[in-house]
Amino acid sequence: MAGGMPIIVLNQNTKRESGRKVQLGNIDAGKTVADVIRTCLGPRSMLKMLMDPMGGIVMTNDGNAILRELNVKHPAAKSMIEVARTQDEETGDGTKSVIILAGEVLSVAEQFIQQQMHPTIIIAAYRQALEDVISDLKNKIATPVDVNNKEEMMKIVKSCLGTKFISKWMDLACGIALDATSTVAIEENNKKEIDIKRYAKVEKIPGGLLEDSKVLKGVMINKDVTHPKMRRRIENPRILLLDCNMEYKKGESVTNIEISQETDFSKILKLEEEYIEKICKEVIALKPDLVITEKGVSDLAQHYLVKANISVLRRVRKSDNNRIARACGATICNRTDELKEEDIGTGCGLFEIQKIGDEYFSFITDCKNPKACTILLRGASKDVLSEVERNLQDAMNVARNVMVDPYLVPGGGASELALAQALNDRAKSITGIHQWPYRAISRALEIIPRTLIQNCGANPIRTLTAIRAKHAQPNNTTWGIDGTTGQIVDMKAFGVWEPLSVKQQVYKTAIETAILLLRIDDIVSGVKKQDALNAPSSGPAQAPQASEGPEP
Repeated sequence: MAGGMPIIVLNQNTKRESGRKVQLGNIDAGKTVADVIRTCLGPRSMLKMLMDPMGGIVMTNDGNAILRELNVKHPAAKSMIEVARTQDEETGDGTKSVIILAGEVLSVAEQFIQQQMHPTIIIAAYRQALEDVISDLKNKIATPVDVNNKEEMMKIVKSCLGTKFISKWMDLACGIALDATSTVAIEENNKKEIDIKRYAKVEKIPGGLLEDSKVLKGVMINKDVTHPKMRRRIENPRILLLDCNMEYKKGESVTNIEISQETDFSKILKLEEEYIEKICKEVIALKPDLVITEKGVSDLAQHYLVKANISVLRRVRKSDNNRIARACGATICNRTDELKEEDIGTGCGLFEIQKIGDEYFSFITDCKNPKACTILLRGASKDVLSEVERNLQDAMNVARNVMVDPYLVPGGGASELALAQALNDRAKSITGIHQWPYRAISRALEIIPRTLIQNCGANPIRTLTAIRAKHAQPNNTTWGIDGTTGQIVDMKAFGVWEPLSVKQQVYKTAIETAILLLRIDDIVSGVKKQDALNAPSSGPAQAPQASEGPEP
């Protein structure tokens, strides 16, 4: 107030909330998002059915897939959804754990905010707890794993798939995931690179049984040869990959040609035909059996290639062409006049075209040392196949994480309980007000085992008390929850393990997100974007209508 008159600094239409109200609102938003996901954790998890306005449905219990489909308005809830996406991109697994844990870490901060404790103090304690959690996980709980031991690797992937829809076909799915991941692994400069996204493609064909799914030692694409007379089965083919047109050269921009006599027109046509004949001769000179191009192939070019007994696939995707190049050892060429013998791929054992249902599929398989593969999925319907694909992606990511960083931690909530116990013991040595938020992190970590117990219908209080007593004794870090029955079991004997990198990422992302949301103390909504301000106004500017009361 200046001289009894209120000073209006912000625009009338701007809504502003600040202080404790904002912090408590953010905590509630985080808890709400976590509650949506909570029933999806563990082997006894529920599925969510999401329907879009167009009537399309998604049925899944994959945390990231659920949150991706939700339309959320609250800014804090939006950042929680970003967390799931980060986790999915980094490790491909643990999306549900990270949301549930972030929601709980926010929830335990609520009482400190209400007790007028400053957020900076809570944040400092949280950061200290995060550092201790990461170092304890690596040094005290993690155990190294032999990547070449197939049985051990199967156990790890099974622990990831135990909570998924595909758990009924566990052995098949684990075998597919391990096979695909080890196929695309390459080692360069003492560094392992496993690019599942680009080189392990999942192809879904509805129909048939789930048991018919398999990993192809090569590539499958949804294409047929361009001419009916071309060969549809070639053993040990010589494959040539092109990235250029095998048709008339079109002008780069709008081209006009003026001709004075009709013989000029036939001369132009002749030039075009000679050009096609030239590029076909350059291709035929290398004696390939199969030519695959990303662009078009004209009828005349097909005629020359059929006469030379060469099969052609055209308009193949760039990503598919890259996979074929990795699988059969060919080089993708951009010009036909620079073709060399070493560009030909000879690593493929069999090219054949099969008709599945109504469509034709080209199989380039039996490759000698393929560094790319295709996973062929069969199943009853599109919805089933989409869910199986999501599950398989998670399984392949788990296999990749273990291959890159070969350390394991016990699953079933055992790691969280062991870390909670370690934090509790360490909190006794911390003096001052920091020890309470520090200790709250150990309470928050228990949400994972508690959720597992709740989802399978056991008694959370009794079971948690019993398992806390187990962890209070020395060298009992591997005791956790059997997610199917709710019993306390030793994970060493039970065989549920998780990759260290996934767990580390879960703790880092969850606690850092909670810290980020606790640092917000002001939300100003209705702010104009700068480019909207700079845009030239057309006609008289109209004042936006301020809406009365809460928004619908």
